[in-house]
Amino acid sequence: MMRTGDRPDGQAVRRCVAPEAPSASAFAHAVSVLRQGGLVAFPTDTLYALGADASNPSAIERVFIAKGRKPTNPILLLVADLTMAIRCVGELPEAAVRLAERWWPGPLTLVVPAPGTICSLLTAGTDRIGLRVPDAAIALTLIRQFGGPVTGTSANRSGGKDPLDADEVLRQLGGQVDVVLDGGPVAAGSPSTVVDVTISPPVIVRHGPVRQEEILSLLGL
Repeated sequence: MMRTGDRPDGQAVRRCVAPEAPSASAFAHAVSVLRQGGLVAFPTDTLYALGADASNPSAIERVFIAKGRKPTNPILLLVADLTMAIRCVGELPEAAVRLAERWWPGPLTLVVPAPGTICSLLTAGTDRIGLRVPDAAIALTLIRQFGGPVTGTSANRSGGKDPLDADEVLRQLGGQVDVVLDGGPVAAGSPSTVVDVTISPPVIVRHGPVRQEEILSLLGL
């Protein structure tokens, strides 16, 4: 397994990536790190995310350690599209599909039933998992080239300043993360809206860029 501390300086490798002209070598390196159980920070449309292989419990545990995150707090997953989401968790509730078709890719996280194949560290024992398709070229390229979902929690210490750029990621997690894909500052700078569709009617559990009235209108509530 790759560990940041194995490097002499103990610091993350920083790779500058332009969304309009992505570096093939930078993504190949980042994908290799993920497959070895390492951690990769990268920009999304909301904040910089801390990515790990969602199928690797040891890598997921590293996310919790890096962030100082309590194991009672679940971690959402980033997927490339609705097809990958279904492949990850199986059939989705009708409300989830309608919301995804309207706001994915975008700043909307859907909490859906988690199958037994999802690592329990991610669900914190809730049997639910959050899924999102980010509207960000670097994030989508990384997920697609990796070929599966990655963790999408913010790349900062729990309770720390929002990671709006690579410098902030390195200040907080420089000794814990293996690679930072530096795509410049993010535009949004706020967490996604979170909707729990495991219950009927769905409930907005965190307000964000996608407004409550738009969600309720789409669902006819």
